[in-house]
Amino acid sequence: MDSVGAVRPSARWEQGQKTMMWTDERVELLKKLWTDGLSASQIAAELGGITRNAVIGKVHRLGLSGRAKSPSSTAPRPRKPRASGHMMRLARPSMRGNTALAPMYETDVAAEPELIENIIPLGQRCSLLELNDSKCRWPIGDPGTAEFFFCGGAPLESAPYCGYHSRVAYQPPAARRDRRAVRGS
Repeated sequence: MDSVGAVRPSARWEQGQKTMMWTDERVELLKKLWTDGLSASQIAAELGGITRNAVIGKVHRLGLSGRAKSPSSTAPRPRKPRASGHMMRLARPSMRGNTALAPMYETDVAAEPELIENIIPLGQRCSLLELNDSKCRWPIGDPGTAEFFFCGGAPLESAPYCGYHSRVAYQPPAARRDRRAVRGS
């Protein structure tokens, strides 16, 4: 009837389609329980014969927004202290895609020899302006600094890099897969 809807039906019972009416007493009880901080489900159980959604709809129509916070929601929960100071994650074997064709046996992968630091002689180093097809184009350093240069060594035939930098840049796919399998286990 009015904006408060004192006798307006807002929920139906499944059995026999009986209509539940909001009486003034039920509306007042709803307002009290809502301001006390009860949930819509708790209010529906307290009032009886109505659903949680009926309570939410009525609260919305009544314009009830402010609620009392429950004591548990106002205080932050205490955190459990960490045992060792840092988290230790265990590596899981990573296998992606179709595993039907994955090898079922473990292979001994020979450790790849570690590349030693390539020291480039001062006379071989070149700037971008000095770079041409007969020089290794491997960049060294940060391009934003004055110490940046290119390797400048003799490149391999049909490659932009010298032998050392070609080994770093071009790795056979099988070697990359093998190295990933070793890291994943």
